[in-house]
This record gives sequence, structure tokens and C-alpha cells, in this order.
Amino acid sequence: MANEIDQSRRTFLKTAGAGAAVATFAGCITDEDPSDDGSGDEGILNRINSTMTSLDPIQSTDTASGEVINQIYEGLTYFPNGGAEVENLLAEEVEISDDLLTYTFTLKEAEYHDGSELTADDFVYAFRRLAESENSERANFILGDIFLAIEHETDDDGAVVPESIGAEAIDDRTFEITLRSANPNALDLLSYDSFSAIPEGIVGDIEGYDGDYDQSELSSEVAIGTGPFEFDNWDPDAEAEVSTFDDYHGSVANIDGVHWQILEDDTAHFTYAMDRSADVFSIPTADYDQSLIDAETDDEGREVGEYGPVENGDMLDYVGVPQLSTYYFAFNAPSVPVEIRQAIAYVLDREALVQDIFEGRGEEAVTFTPPGAFPGGPERRDEFIEDYPYELFESDRDAARELIEEAGYDDDDPYELTLTTYEDEVFQEAGRDLRDRLSGLGVDLQLEETPFATLQEQGENGNLEFYSLGWTWSWPAADYGMFGFEPENTDTSRMPGDASGYYLDWHEEDSDASAMAQEAWETVEANPEPEEGQEARNEAYIDMEQAIWDDAIMLPLYHEIAEQFNYQHVDIEPFGTMGDYLQRYNHVTLDE
Repeated sequence: MANEIDQSRRTFLKTAGAGAAVATFAGCITDEDPSDDGSGDEGILNRINSTMTSLDPIQSTDTASGEVINQIYEGLTYFPNGGAEVENLLAEEVEISDDLLTYTFTLKEAEYHDGSELTADDFVYAFRRLAESENSERANFILGDIFLAIEHETDDDGAVVPESIGAEAIDDRTFEITLRSANPNALDLLSYDSFSAIPEGIVGDIEGYDGDYDQSELSSEVAIGTGPFEFDNWDPDAEAEVSTFDDYHGSVANIDGVHWQILEDDTAHFTYAMDRSADVFSIPTADYDQSLIDAETDDEGREVGEYGPVENGDMLDYVGVPQLSTYYFAFNAPSVPVEIRQAIAYVLDREALVQDIFEGRGEEAVTFTPPGAFPGGPERRDEFIEDYPYELFESDRDAARELIEEAGYDDDDPYELTLTTYEDEVFQEAGRDLRDRLSGLGVDLQLEETPFATLQEQGENGNLEFYSLGWTWSWPAADYGMFGFEPENTDTSRMPGDASGYYLDWHEEDSDASAMAQEAWETVEANPEPEEGQEARNEAYIDMEQAIWDDAIMLPLYHEIAEQFNYQHVDIEPFGTMGDYLQRYNHVTLDE
């Protein structure tokens, strides 16, 4: 899921803050022992989270929500600890037919948090909701030809016919799905939390069910899964809590529960961590010092060691992992002339941005797709970026000025533009750096910041001119993420239900690049075969990357090195390249 980093599962990267929280936690740093913090919650793992959008697995699309959902709900497969290898979760066994179209799952014996037993009918219901519910924001993941491509019928309007999808309960513990075309990433894709099991009939948002709860309750007040933790509480502006599920089918958690303090202000975040109120956390870049890392590379390419001492005197455990993620600036096409977009591409200096502002916590991104998922592999990516049409790692003000003047603007009559970021001081600093680089060229760049959930809402309403977000891959393939660039899928007037692309409105851009991107996507859809169609899809994805460059519709900034810090009373396994939001905490131990 969670794709908009904090993105996506269409992955939206993380976000923003709460000014009031600064006052709450400022000045709270002490030298007290973490086990004597007076909170009375010694058995609780304390974490920090960003604003969340929904607890309904078919509706949530951000990593902040995904981290909580992954403790409560479970699907057939998963990526243990966010590693790169998919494994069975609620599936005990999987049989795949010789034509690779039929998957027959034998389900584990598992119990929901309300005491009911997991059955195959629950998965049929969950998959139907994902495909049919008006609340689903990931219907394309189950129906789309380059995604699961499950069999289904459509009506004259193109809508899926109720009960027509290829999902069937053979008996109580045998669940079977049938695909239209083979998909080598099917088991990876099924790990996405939108495919999680949910009690049959809990919500009446598809034909044939009245529902025990309204969908609005399922999105914010009720969550019943089979996961290692039960839902307790979510206050959108303050906190979320889950507690250990004693009848869990797997390893019952060693801790009593998990608490997330929702903080988007960097100062509040760091103060809360240094106060030892959080056990496992990130460190905002403004408070980060790379020289404090003492780590070695393990056999999975992760940096594992210690960080510190930090300002409260403690040494922290440290893990740093290159992620399949991309942070970016993007434009709403009808709102910003292409000459202005290209001029900004010319003045952007990614090397300075990553090294000076992001403290080296990532790799400069020139393509949207990270090297580890690039079609044709990292070497094909290196070859491709040799033709980048702007300056790779430095500013070219002369080229930018020429384009801005071509658009009819200059320093006396500047083009006015607003960059919106979520509440993050580093991205605001990146905006200030860009504003300085545009100074005197004829673009008056204003900055604003907003909570993550608000930014998403503004994007879906087509109200963002220029914004920053991020995207993290939920399975390691180029397919994931590119669907968001199909111009017709960037139509914000159809979001969130009928379009799931980035907030670009690229369909309105009458350009060769937009047409090339649309044609490339149609090529992708016309070539879904796992092996035979791969080369055609790879070339189409590269055409889409070229179109992104040509129209400068999105400016990739960097691929993240995700870092996790924890006090040494916490025993937690290192996470992997898919991200720590996929970690489940039932194996965590607190030694206090």
C-alpha cells in the first residue's frame, strides 16, 4: 500500500505537522531512564507517525495509514520486515495452474479480532469490495491488465458487473482466483494491503450486503482483521493505538501493543524522540548528523550499526537501507506553462539539494523509476540518463531565462507560482533553494506548507500548481508507479474514484509528450504477457520517462536511503528495501 509516501501505496511519502505539538513537547528533554518515564506503558512500543487518511484497506493509499493497517489486517502474502522476498501469510499453500492463470490458496486457520473464523468467503468479499466498491481507490490493482488482471465482466459503461470477478470459495479454507493473463508479480501484488481479508458483509458498499457498519466507520473507528494487533483508537490529530491479539495465528507479540504519536512538525518530532517518548523513530534532517553513524554493510546491502551519542547522551541502534522510492516536485499541467516547468528543470541542482539540504540521505533521481526497478535494469537506466535534456547536476540560468522570456515573463513582470509541500522543514528549505535559484529570472515562487492529508485533498481537487510528494514501490517492478502517468489517469476531475494517477491533469496538455505517454501506456496494456510482452512494456515505460522529461511534468529529486533509529532497550529486526512501514511488530522485544 501506501504508496504515496506517507504515497502510495500509490505511495505518498511522509508528511506534515502540528504546530501545537511543538509547544506540547518543547523543552521536555531529560536524562531520565526510558523505563521511568511515568507513562505506565512499559510494554508498549512507541512510535511517531504522520497524518493518516483511512483505516479501510481498499481506501488507504499512504504509508502512514499502511503502517497501522499492516498491524491489524493481513493478506495472502507479505514481505517480511519489508524485505524483497515475498512469502505466504494467510495462505498456507499455493497451487498455480500450468497456464499460470489459476491460483488456488489453502488458507491457514486464523481468527479475527471479533472471534470469528477466517473463511474463503471473506477473501471473495474483500476482493469484490476492492473491485466493485465506490470507496475503492485501488480497483485498478485487481482489475487492470498490467496488475492482477482478475477475470471480470463489465457493463455498457465499463463498470465491473457485481459478482463477476474471478474469485471463488471452493470450500471454507480454499480460495481460488482466475486471471485473464499470467502475471509473474501476482504473489507480490497480493501482498498489497488492499487485498487484505476482512469479515464477509462487515460493510454494505457492494451489492448483496447491508453491512454491520457504515464505510465511514470502517475508515476511522472500526478495524477487524486477523493481524497480530487489535485496533484500539485513532484520533486523527493526535494518536493511534493497537493492542496485542492473544489469539493470533502466528507468533503472538512480545509486547502489549503499539502507540503512534501523530506529529508532523520536525521540531516536535525530534523533541519527542529525544525525550525518549518514542522507542523507534526517524530523525529529521535538520537534526541529523551523518558523522555520528558507525555502521557496516550487511549481506543485504543495509548499513547496520550505531548512531550517536545524540543530544540526550544515548547511543542509538541504526539501520540505513536504500529504498525503492522517489521524492519529486510535480506540476499541474493546465496551471503552469511548459516553458516555466522546463525553466525550473534547468535551474534545479539535485546534487546540491541532496548533499546540502537532505544531508546525503539519498541518491539523486533523474528518472522517476529507481535504478533497482528500472525497465531493463540499472545499466539501461545509466545509458538512458545520458540524454537528459536539462542540466543533470547543476543549474543553467541562461537556458532558464530564455524559456521564461519565451513564455512572456521577466523580472519586471514575473510569473507567479506557489510550491506546496507537506509540513516538513527540509522540503520547505528545498523550496527556498529553488526560489533563490529562480531569483531574477522572471518567476516569483511562493512557498506554502500543509498537512499531508490536506495536500492529498488539494491534489485530488486539482488545486495544486506545483507540489512535492514521494512514491514508494510496493513490489519491485517497473510496472508499479507508471500507471500514475497515463495522462487520462491524471484527470483530477475524476479523482479519487475514477482516476488514480498523480495530480498532473496531463490529459489537458496538448503536446507531443502527453500523446507519447498516452500511446506508451496503451502499448503497456496491449502487451500484458509476463515474458513475451516484457520487452514491449520496458520500451513503453522508457518512452513514458522520456515524455516526463520532455514536458517537465514531474521533476524527480532523489531516491531515499531510509533510516531507522531506536533506543537500545528495543530489539527489532532490520527492515528491508520495501520499507519499514511493512514491518509487523509482533517479534519486537522491549527490555526495560
